[in-house]
Amino acid sequence: MKRKRRHLTAEFKARIAFEALKEEKTIQQIAIDEDVAPTQISAWKKELQERMGELFERKNAASESIKKGEQQTARLERKVGQLVIEKEFLEKKCVQLGIDLSERP
Repeated sequence: MKRKRRHLTAEFKARIAFEALKEEKTIQQIAIDEDVAPTQISAWKKELQERMGELFERKNAASESIKKGEQQTARLERKVGQLVIEKEFLEKKCVQLGIDLSERP
């Protein structure tokens, strides 16, 4: 019989990864105790090791990157708006000059 897929919480994953990181038990022992695949525990442990530094980054570092992303989005939106206006202007001029727009390349 096939087992139903479990949805594991972030807290559970963090606890298991931290337990593996402490190395008081082997990953195999943790896998048996928690009924989770050893490869999954290894992946969570690796991710925890790679991302631990993010916990201690400056709080405003994330907000600075969000602010930069918002500024770039606003700049691109302005550019798209400008290009739409230019396109509409050129289409209008083509109609005035009698240029057939259906023959576009």
